[in-house]
Amino acid sequence: MAPSATATADITQVATLNNWIAGNATAATTSDFLPVIEPATGRTLARVPLSNAEDLDRAVAAAALAQRDWAAQPLKDRVQVLYRLKHLAERDLDRLADVITKENGKTMDESRASVLRAIECIEFAASLPQVALGRVLEVSPGVECKTTRTPLGVVAGITPFNFPFMVPLWMVPMAIGLGNAFVLKPSEQTPLSALELARLFAEAGLPAGIFSVVHGAQAIVEGICDHPGIAAVGFVGSTKVARIVSRRAAATDKRVRALGGAKNHLVVVPDADPEMTATNVVASVTGCAGQRCMAASVLLAVGDVDPIVDRIVEKMSQLRAGRDLGAIISQPAYERITGYVERSKTDAQLRLDGRELVDDDVADQIAGGGRYLGPCVIDQASPDHEASCDEIFGPTLTIIRCSTLDEAIAIENANPYGNAAAIYTSTGGAAQHFTDKAQAGMVGVNVGVPVPREPFAFGGWNESNFGEGDITGHGAIDFWTREKKVTTKWTAAAATNWMS
Repeated sequence: MAPSATATADITQVATLNNWIAGNATAATTSDFLPVIEPATGRTLARVPLSNAEDLDRAVAAAALAQRDWAAQPLKDRVQVLYRLKHLAERDLDRLADVITKENGKTMDESRASVLRAIECIEFAASLPQVALGRVLEVSPGVECKTTRTPLGVVAGITPFNFPFMVPLWMVPMAIGLGNAFVLKPSEQTPLSALELARLFAEAGLPAGIFSVVHGAQAIVEGICDHPGIAAVGFVGSTKVARIVSRRAAATDKRVRALGGAKNHLVVVPDADPEMTATNVVASVTGCAGQRCMAASVLLAVGDVDPIVDRIVEKMSQLRAGRDLGAIISQPAYERITGYVERSKTDAQLRLDGRELVDDDVADQIAGGGRYLGPCVIDQASPDHEASCDEIFGPTLTIIRCSTLDEAIAIENANPYGNAAAIYTSTGGAAQHFTDKAQAGMVGVNVGVPVPREPFAFGGWNESNFGEGDITGHGAIDFWTREKKVTTKWTAAAATNWMS
């Protein structure tokens, strides 16, 4: 069931969002605004400003001023804000999930899960006094060398629509815990969660200016890359934009880590547990309506696995958009996804058409402009089929038939992306062979969404990753700081050497 075209809303009649600068809601100096559309209903939630260079300058100036005193505080004092933030996020879990569901279209369970995952990131950052340790060594009689961590100053993050609360918290707690001030540019499609985060930080006692939100689109992304007052940039989004951000930010000598798109491959071999595999694959494909960079996209079916594939299709056919799957973020996204589905009828086998798998209870939302799509399965696709190669970013599974595990691995390795790959097997040898050979930064065995948890960093290889370092996990300590080496001698050494 396709959504109807959304009528143009009078966005002047809805609330206008502000930026968050120097601890206050601050009106943007612009006359350009976009509507924030609720994907489930098509109604306009608010209007978001397309901020300009003046707004960004104001945020960076306030951040730079506040960061000096913030960095001077002991690390153990800075993370007290994070402890309080954790408790506030737990207190407001349902409110935060409701905001995420309204602006993104996730189910409430998915929204709650994303908040809980964000809280895990806060918890890890709160442990910085125990993990961000320097080293001390007596390198010569009477001579000591030690390392310390120094914040970069003002840093920034550019985040996507699909996890509007969780992805900012991959970066912000670590960056500010380590003594930086942070400027966030959230997706213009989902700006409400960022303002909820600003509210929580203010209640937690974070000094004004240490966390800022500047709304906008391409101009603010470019401004962050170019701004001389910003020392590092973290980005999560499409490969096309990740590559641009990486090159543009690096050209101004910024530290940059840009995480891009994906085409994740799941391999199923004949000895896989049928029920566990089917349940897990379906969850990977359909979670968040497939609008996540870790979603299963291609199933490499090795040998005689028809019973497992049939069970996957059967389970997916029982799901309904609007009941089991949330909404698609926008009308252009819906049309792009369904375009792949429709075209697959000519050169592959469309086993499941998600346009027919929409719950009747959301008919009124669809009539108002809601966008819903159930699970889709494209079988018998060739490795070079567009559905096998392109990041569709929807609840679609493309199946490629393979004769051997090595053939499946070769197809996975030929994929230009390198975010995630997984194998379903009951054999340790097959699992080891696959994990050794798979060309992806995150690999799973009987796990369809192999997202590492702290202290392990999130990040892929190849076209899924640009820049250096990590913005999450232990590696984020290096990314958001500089290392200082201090050599000290207070007394005359008993013996002399080249350092005397």
